[in-house]
Parts: sequence; C-alpha cells; structure tokens
Amino acid sequence: MAGGGEPRGDGRAKPCIAATVESADRKEATIGVAASTAPRSRSWLAYRSMIVRAWLTLRVHWDAFSSSPLGYVQAALWRARGLRVRSRHRLAALMGPSTSAYALWIARLEPRIHAELVQIPVSRLPVILTIVSVPRGDHASSTTLESIADGGASSRPILIGGVPAERAVHLDTASQVAALVAPTGTWLCILNDGDRLASTALAIYARAVAANPDRWIIYSDDDLIQNGRRTNPHFKSDWNSELFDHHDFITGSAIVRATPEMVLGLSGDDWAGQLVLAGLGRGDPVHVPAVLHHRRARPGPRIPPKPTVIVDETAPLVSVIIPTRNQLPLLRTCIEGLVATSYPRTEVIVIDNGSDDLATLAYLDELRGSGVEVLTIDSPFNFSALNNSAAARASGDLICFLNNDIEIIDPDWLSLLVRKAVRDDLGAVGGRLLYPDGTIQHAGVVTGVGGGAAHAHRFQREDEDGYFSRDRLPQRVSAVTAACLVVSKQKFEAVGGFNERDFPVAFNDVDLCLKLNRHGWQSFYEPRAVLIHHESKSRGSDSAKENRQRFAEELAALKRHWGTDCTRDPYHHPNLSPFCEKFVIGL
Repeated sequence: MAGGGEPRGDGRAKPCIAATVESADRKEATIGVAASTAPRSRSWLAYRSMIVRAWLTLRVHWDAFSSSPLGYVQAALWRARGLRVRSRHRLAALMGPSTSAYALWIARLEPRIHAELVQIPVSRLPVILTIVSVPRGDHASSTTLESIADGGASSRPILIGGVPAERAVHLDTASQVAALVAPTGTWLCILNDGDRLASTALAIYARAVAANPDRWIIYSDDDLIQNGRRTNPHFKSDWNSELFDHHDFITGSAIVRATPEMVLGLSGDDWAGQLVLAGLGRGDPVHVPAVLHHRRARPGPRIPPKPTVIVDETAPLVSVIIPTRNQLPLLRTCIEGLVATSYPRTEVIVIDNGSDDLATLAYLDELRGSGVEVLTIDSPFNFSALNNSAAARASGDLICFLNNDIEIIDPDWLSLLVRKAVRDDLGAVGGRLLYPDGTIQHAGVVTGVGGGAAHAHRFQREDEDGYFSRDRLPQRVSAVTAACLVVSKQKFEAVGGFNERDFPVAFNDVDLCLKLNRHGWQSFYEPRAVLIHHESKSRGSDSAKENRQRFAEELAALKRHWGTDCTRDPYHHPNLSPFCEKFVIGL
C-alpha cells in the first residue's frame, strides 16, 4: 500500500490519489511469477482445491437427498432416461437450499467470474477513493483496512469518525473530503467498519467505470461475514427503482461518483446512504453481477403495508374479460368476487368457448340478464384469439384479463392493480396469486427458466422468508401472468395484442409483456393485490400427455422470438439457478 502524500501549496500533506487498479494488476503479475517458480506448490493447491470441491459437492447432494429422498431418486432416474432438463429442475430445487451450496459456488464458480471481469481491457483506469466509516472513538477494523489494500487500492483509505490509524488518512469533516474530490466528480467507495472488499473489487469496479463513463453509481452483489465464514449472498436484480423503494440493495455495496458539492451536502453518520440518493438523482445506476463486498450487516427489505385505496366514479372504466368453458362452480365464484369488488367502474365480458353443461348455460343466461356481455365463440380453444376478440369489443380504457378459475378474496384487488396500470411508464400489471393451500402460484414471471419462462417463487410457503422477501415487494418484472393482468387498452392494441398464431395457449402473456417492455412499458408486480388461482382447471395442465407437443412448439416459438434460452432476465441473476422457480444458487 502506498503511503505518505504529495505536497500541497499550503505546505500540508495531501493523500496520494493514484489509479487504484495499477497496484492490483502488478500484484496479480507478481503472484503469477511466484506461481511459475513453484510448480510443486501450485500442483498441491490445485489438488487441495479439487478435494474441497469434491467434498462440498458430496455435502450438497447429501443435503438434497436428505430433504427429499424420493424427489432425489426420481431426478436421478429422469437423468438416466435422458430427461436432463426435468432432472435439473428437480435437483436445482433440492440442492440450492443446502447450507453448503454457497461454499460450493465460491469454490467452483466465483474465481472464474472474477477473472473474466478483471481481464476486460480498458484504455484508462479511473481513480477510486476508499472511505471507511467508523463509529466515533473506535479503532478501524484491521480486516477492513487489509481488504482495501488487497483489493488494489494504491492510495491510503480515508478514515471518517474513528481513531486515527497508521494505514489510513484520518479526516473529520465533509469539507476535508470534498477537497480531495475533482470538480467533475471522483469515484468513492464507502465501507462500514468491519466490512471487507473482495481482492478484485476495485479492479472490477474500475473496468465498469471505464465501460460506463456517464454513470454516477455502480453497485455489485454482496454477502455476509459471520464467524469468519461467508454466507447469505445477495445476487441482485439489475436496477429496479420500485424494488429499491422498499429495499436499499445499493448502499454499502457500491461506488458513487461524487462532486465537491455533493460531498459538502453530507451530514450526520449516513454518508453512504445520502451519497447514493444524490447519485440516483443524476441517473440510473449500473449493476456488476459479482460478489465484491463482504459485509458485517446490511439493510433488510421493508414489507410495505397495503395502501388505503380511494377510488371514485371518475376512475377509468375497466373491461374485465373472462374466458370459460363449463366449470360452473369456478365461474360463479369468480363472478361473485367481481360483484364484491370495490372498484366502481367495470364492464364484464364472459367468453363462452363451447360450454355444453346445461347448468352452465343457464347461468350464462342469468349473467346476460344482469348486464354482463356473454360472447359465444365455439372454435377450438385458443386463449390468445378468444381474448383478442373480446378486447376488440371492450369499451374500457383498461382491460383486465381474468381466468375463470380466479377466486377474489380482497375487494381492493382491482384498485391496487389499476393505480399502477395507469402509469405512463408501466405496461402489464399483475398481482400475487396463491394456490388454494396458500403457497405461491405467481409472483411475477422470470424469463430464461428452463429455457422459456416460469412463475417466480412458485410453491413457496406462507411461512417461508423467501429470497430477500422479493415475493412481497412491489417491483418491475419481465412479465406477469394473464390469469390476472391489467393493461391499458391503447398499449395492448399498440403492440398487436396476443399472438394468436405462435402462442395459442402457453406463453402468450410472456410474449405480450415482452412486446410492451420493448415499447418502454415495463411489466409490474403488485404483491398487495392477492387472489386465489385454481390453476388450469378448465383446460388442463401443459404437462399432460396430450398437451406436450403443443407446449413444445410454443416453447420453441418463445425461444425463437425472444431468445429466452440464451439471454438472461435483468430482474433475475446469472448466478441464480435457471432451472428453478425459486431463487436458489445455480450450481
């Protein structure tokens, strides 16, 4: 670590501010030379690493087997029969929750990820100043200061609030820090005492800065240090403004470009949080998908309460479209829930697709008499075509596509969805759908799972914490299910509605949402609108033998149109398993 300083005009020493990455690159080269002169030592380290990975792999598989012996054996049999994707789906759900899964990921995958990011060529290396916030009167943690040196810092870290340390420059006020910041902005990495930087952190950040010269915040993933052991990784979404409103996943694991004016505006102890908010005011941040911060503590999500919804007769008209075929008990339950819904302005269009049950036909006649429009279409089932036909007749400013197997349990559900769907920047809006047993059926849609798309957090129990409470936080998502989807009719028509040819039954909602996203109308998940979904009771499951060929064709069409088998969902993460609806570590 470089020490001393360069003389100032006033005769006092100014801390050296050098390109922080050059030291890391020199250090990597030195390590490489040392390794080349000690092949026997290198061979032993490689052998030891292989033993550790093998042991951790055995532990993870044992945990998977212990959690569900029958499920594990079934996955093994599927693999033996050549059903590799189905086997990986099952194994991912069993292996991901293992307490050894993260240690295996660190041993197997993290070194390669960091090496690839460090090797990105850059023409100019930026300056990154490291600042450690220490409680007043305390000594800075030696592990924090050492990690900054290991992370490639060529200048001394700046210590704020603590007892002066030999290996750090101690400053007391924001004005002293502001004097070190360039007028056009200097990158600051603010750490809490006890946190540690990854050895490649500043080198990776520097390359991200060079690739994004106009940005003001670059954030990364993080984990916790507990009893010297890394645990509980947070593999984060790309920038998601609404999610950030309820969970600060940036402060403490980011670098921020700061001007003297921004620094002079800081007060109190929460410099990092204030600086992040100032940076967000200048543009969206960039996410580096790598674990660069090992933290002693971090902010947790704040579950927002259900808002008080007040809607009057000036609210936009919503056309609720419900396809059905027989299934009288389901349809009756759905309609009764609509009658009890508090939203004041709705029209209901029921699409009868070939009902032949006498009781159902009689009920449809009752609905006609009560003012519900019943549209009879006897063609073979095509979800996209049925809904497009009804949407063309709809009078509402907004359309709510609603399955007949939806059970409405909260009268405010539609008001909650409408308040998001009327926003200019949002497209399709969906709610939190539960199975009758209370487990999650839908909490947004993740593209890329299984090469196509899948419902996020599916089968998660009510008593499970879930992945950083993502299932309970309002947020932008790639898609939502058409089992309950609200969208502006104008936006729906602008993208051509549902694709009737390529997606007659499955993935039509994903295709619609991705088209809306492409036009700048992002899909949105509103978890406070909660409904029950008796999934696919009318048409049956896609996994049923008679439906497999049709489903395979629609999956192929989704890959062809949107590349879901080769591109990642920006609201998921490349280090989360692409074979599991739950957010678990990918191994």
